[in-house]
Amino acid sequence: MSADAAGSTVRRPRMTQARRLELLNVVLDVLSEAGYEALSMDVVASRARCSKATLYRLWPGKPQLVAAALYDTRPIRVEEIDTGTLRGDLLTMVGVFGSYEDRATALFAALGHAVLVDEELAVAVRTSMLDPWCAELIEVVDRAVERRELPVRPAAADLLPQLLLSAVVTRRMFEGSRADTDYLTRCVDDVLLPALLHS
Repeated sequence: MSADAAGSTVRRPRMTQARRLELLNVVLDVLSEAGYEALSMDVVASRARCSKATLYRLWPGKPQLVAAALYDTRPIRVEEIDTGTLRGDLLTMVGVFGSYEDRATALFAALGHAVLVDEELAVAVRTSMLDPWCAELIEVVDRAVERRELPVRPAAADLLPQLLLSAVVTRRMFEGSRADTDYLTRCVDDVLLPALLHS
């Protein structure tokens, strides 16, 4: 008797990490180009050349798929950044953010209205992307405490993710310019470091 005849479940091969990231980058491409409202599982499946069943097997719906795409393709892996100083770590982080500025700006423009009107999306983005990502960024400050650059974790550490992200994605709106290295270095030296060192 065959395995199928015996009622055994047919096992599908697991998706490789490379294929998963390829699929999630398609999600971000569609999101940047068309916005959240126009993004659908059908469109993603077609662009990524996979079945909708594959998408639904991994994510229960569009909000969770988008949140996973934002988190899994994030440009910074904080555990890989350790220059030995808080300033060095912050400069490295903003440098990576700066190289990602075009995409980050487009994505936040695409999501800005959607997270205000779609509670399921807002919850998915907060719990699956923002909360773990913010915790990772604050680890840079915790390492500075361990090195005794800081006596304790300062209260300003809780605002570090918002300040970093704002520095990258809002300069175009205020000044019509990209968040280049000089601008981001000023943000670190004139805003972030003073706030962390003196709070």
